[in-house]
Amino acid sequence: MLDLQKITKKLDGFSIRDISFKVEKGDYYIVLGHSGAGKTVLLEIIAGLIIPDSGKVFYNGTDITFQKIQKRKFGLVFQDLAIFPHLSVKENIAYPLKNKKISKQNINKKVKELAENFEIAHLLNRKPVNLSGGELQRVALARTLALNPDILLLDEPLSSLDVQLKNDLRRLLRNLNKKGQTIIHVTHDYEEAILLSNKIAVFHAGKIIQSGLTNDVFHHPGSEFVAHFTGIKNYFQVTLKGLEQNGLKTAKINDIEIKLLSTEKSKEGYIIIRCEDIILSDEIQNSSATNNFKGIITDINPSKSGIEIVIDIGIQLTAIISKTSLKKLNLSEGKKICISFKASAVRFIAG
Repeated sequence: MLDLQKITKKLDGFSIRDISFKVEKGDYYIVLGHSGAGKTVLLEIIAGLIIPDSGKVFYNGTDITFQKIQKRKFGLVFQDLAIFPHLSVKENIAYPLKNKKISKQNINKKVKELAENFEIAHLLNRKPVNLSGGELQRVALARTLALNPDILLLDEPLSSLDVQLKNDLRRLLRNLNKKGQTIIHVTHDYEEAILLSNKIAVFHAGKIIQSGLTNDVFHHPGSEFVAHFTGIKNYFQVTLKGLEQNGLKTAKINDIEIKLLSTEKSKEGYIIIRCEDIILSDEIQNSSATNNFKGIITDINPSKSGIEIVIDIGIQLTAIISKTSLKKLNLSEGKKICISFKASAVRFIAG
């Protein structure tokens, strides 16, 4: 459907380089990267606002690299929304339809349909100054979808919303996609990628460093940057030793040896240890956990999943525990602690 081939664009002190990916009809494709990575420039190239220095943009097999924005069946919602402040909600949604020789009756019908779908029918006569951030976002989406774009382009659509409004808008975007709307969405929030996308491209320093199905990228990160950016804390480059009598292999990181289950033949690669699988205790526990270490707590931070505890065992490992466990164990920075995790909690990815 949409095929970007080696797109390069240099701007003042900044560039994107050799960007290639494909978006199929019905995809929810997220471009994930830090602010300033070039994600918005990429969207504007797709939309036709910026012409690349080199590379091609194909849509349904046709080269549209130099096609004007008005001729592309794409709809772009800017991060700042660009709602017209002097127009009512109804007038904002109707605006793109007025130059299309559509009858007033059909315009009103379309506006009503969109307003109901986006749950803003009660706001049609209000001016933007009287709307919340979530309401403004819905108006911007309704206006962009008025012309039935083949692809909806979203620039950080959830970044300025509180938790409840984010949840509401995620639901709305998921429903749009389920109805067949193709979406390309750029964001710095890996949770948005997990919750919304079926495909993902990780963008860093002007380049895509990994792309593919969302589950594949999140479960098989190709680099330490991708692992950390997609929320994986415990990701280490290792060398595997052969099978032991109990069927385990050993991953060696410096002087630290971690036991794991793996049928991989490769000796070089990476391991991932889920934060939730690491158990903390005051003493080494008698359990089925094969990996047992002593360490020192170097950092304690609240997170969305609980409390993150960083422990230095010769490498830095992060565990997630509850507030109750934090209080029960009386944890603090500098305290010595024991950690344990099963061999089955360690996943090996061949390098």
